[in-house]
Amino acid sequence: MSELFDAVDALLASRAALPPPAERKRLRAAHGLTIDEVATALRVRRATVSGWESGKTEPRPPERDAYARLLDKLAELYPATQADTATPAAAPDVAVPATFTAAPAPAEARSLSTGQASEAAVMTATETPQTPAPAAPAAATRPARTARTSSTSRRPGAKKAAPSGTRAGGADPRFENGPLAVVDVDDEGKVLAYCTGGLVLDVPAKSIPALVDWTLREARLGQPKLSGPGKDADPLIVLTEAALERYGLPVTLTEEEKHAGRIPEGHKVIKQLARADWKLTKRGFGPWARIYRPATGSERACVQLCIPSWNALDTRHWGTAGQLPPAELARVLGVYASRVMTPRGSTAVTGLELMTALHPATRASEPDADGKRHSEHNPGSLGKDAIDPMNWPPCEVPDGHPVLKDLPRFHVRGPAEKLFEEAYDWARPMTDAECTLRHLVGIDINMAFAAGANGLTVGLGEATHVKAPAFDPKLPGSWLVDLSHVDLSRVKVGKEWVELDGSLLPSPFTPKGERPEGPAWYATPTVAYAAELGYEVRPVEAWVRFDNGRYLDGWYNRLRDAYLATMADLGVDADLSPEDFLAAMDGYKARDPELGIVVSAVKATVKGGLGKLRERPRGEGWRPGEPWRALSRPTWRPDIRAAVISRTRINLHRKVVKHAAFTGQYPIAILSDCVVYAAAGPSPLDFLPYQEGKPLPGGFKLGINPGMVKHEGTQTVLWGEEVRDKFNAPELNLARSIKDGTVTDADNGE
Repeated sequence: MSELFDAVDALLASRAALPPPAERKRLRAAHGLTIDEVATALRVRRATVSGWESGKTEPRPPERDAYARLLDKLAELYPATQADTATPAAAPDVAVPATFTAAPAPAEARSLSTGQASEAAVMTATETPQTPAPAAPAAATRPARTARTSSTSRRPGAKKAAPSGTRAGGADPRFENGPLAVVDVDDEGKVLAYCTGGLVLDVPAKSIPALVDWTLREARLGQPKLSGPGKDADPLIVLTEAALERYGLPVTLTEEEKHAGRIPEGHKVIKQLARADWKLTKRGFGPWARIYRPATGSERACVQLCIPSWNALDTRHWGTAGQLPPAELARVLGVYASRVMTPRGSTAVTGLELMTALHPATRASEPDADGKRHSEHNPGSLGKDAIDPMNWPPCEVPDGHPVLKDLPRFHVRGPAEKLFEEAYDWARPMTDAECTLRHLVGIDINMAFAAGANGLTVGLGEATHVKAPAFDPKLPGSWLVDLSHVDLSRVKVGKEWVELDGSLLPSPFTPKGERPEGPAWYATPTVAYAAELGYEVRPVEAWVRFDNGRYLDGWYNRLRDAYLATMADLGVDADLSPEDFLAAMDGYKARDPELGIVVSAVKATVKGGLGKLRERPRGEGWRPGEPWRALSRPTWRPDIRAAVISRTRINLHRKVVKHAAFTGQYPIAILSDCVVYAAAGPSPLDFLPYQEGKPLPGGFKLGINPGMVKHEGTQTVLWGEEVRDKFNAPELNLARSIKDGTVTDADNGE
């Protein structure tokens, strides 16, 4: 019975009665308490208490019971006076949609009159200002776990703030309820749409076509465009398993449907959409379905569906988001949407779509003689037309591309035929001196590939073939050049020549760190680095792009801001000292697992978006030598992907060389953006050369900004030797397992 009593006590604590937000603040101030003191006592963050007092969030167990106890004691000491409870002068009501539904926490609802509860509901749902970059703090976006109270009016005199997902400068009334909604069915059979900021809408739709109509006509969902010539983001509707059942869709896909990526064309829901004149894109009704009618003029009629139980939210990038309750899922996707953009598919698809959203292909021209405007190319964009497959430089395309169709069937292209700019996967045996140290410490570069894109000049149009060109480090392209003469034992660091142990360094010119043996194709940043190291470069030929620009700058800035804002919400700020930064990073995701999911999704958006620039065939009956679907996109740009990866690898190598020249320490393994060093202690501070809190100029610097490093993991030198002996692989890449020490198979490069 004691277990039952404990369960009952826990249930009561989860609904502990709380006074209204304003009264909470009054009671704290009456006793002379600061927000920090309350936060420390309850073991929560300062922003959490601030959110409770503003009504933007509600406390959850076990903090809720303790907070209620504190407020009860304070209420006994400082009872409310008539002045404290006076109602301000009335102002005209402001109407809201009839489908609006929101509420305070259940206990709060019990403690208020009906009118007060309605007013609190409106305030909770609508007074949560956010802007895309950086967005509002986590506390301002966490939805309250609330009951629902229908409301058709606002509190007299209440001032409506910008809802989640709107841009700076005020709310767009078309999208006042945010960018998206998670549609669910409650225990009473009522269909509800959970929006960002804790808002809940009643959904009257009885079918998928009706749901689409409701979304476009009444829900006021969507997101303003990110660029002047761009388009507004279509509303996103996420369907829970209960909603799928309600609308006649399968909760999960069969193996055949998973393979096809969609439900059959003959499904009854697809027939319903066809009868209502709604269309589906070529990918059909799958995990990320787009339902639309052809645009008429500037008006778009399109709704994006996301179905988590059909694996729309890949667990590799979205973690447990697909299993979250509706309000929490709306929060996760809403924060991502407000800081990055409304998801358009996988994180990879969204990363690519963000590039186009920031650089639309066309814009409106100046008025002609008749005062009419026309669509014209938007300078700085990739344009609206894809590059003709047969106009691609053979060195830049992957195997099977149409431009290579005349190659022998089993021909393997070497470095002199194929541009091979990839991330590092390099390791070496430890020296005797390194074996005497106790620890292997891994450091990881934050948002490494995003940092590689920052400020990078890339080609915008087609390439021009040039024979025996003079190398120009400012001209993006691919260069056939012999870099085998570059000797890492003697290189320029800055303006001075330094002597290094070249045998302990990876070559900067190959992903495996091997010294090149002759002419090979390289992207501009790689060749420029060879010249920076003090060596002459003489390209044999090149494919260069005279039409170029810093296409990825806006993309980088938005993703950087999204990452930094979310990490700040998790307690990791950009201005922390090295010691405080390492402490703040320890278990940071556990402070708010939902925002931890957003961080992972933002990072996946970077890597996935860049990967999509060279998307390979995905089934569809493709055969080598034939074009595949991705080639029809202006954003199929393997040259841009290669340039970013080249710059990222070179940035890393430059830091490694700076570190070696100053400290005499060399890495023993590098995997993509993770570097492992042997050290006397377990912390990065045991080998990074900080002096009076300042890092080595041009070297590794601890911090959260893209390009800076964090602690990836620490293992013992003994562990490293044991796993290499176990797999009989002296050059096993220990960077792959440095985080948790788990090595399950031999290093296969995956």
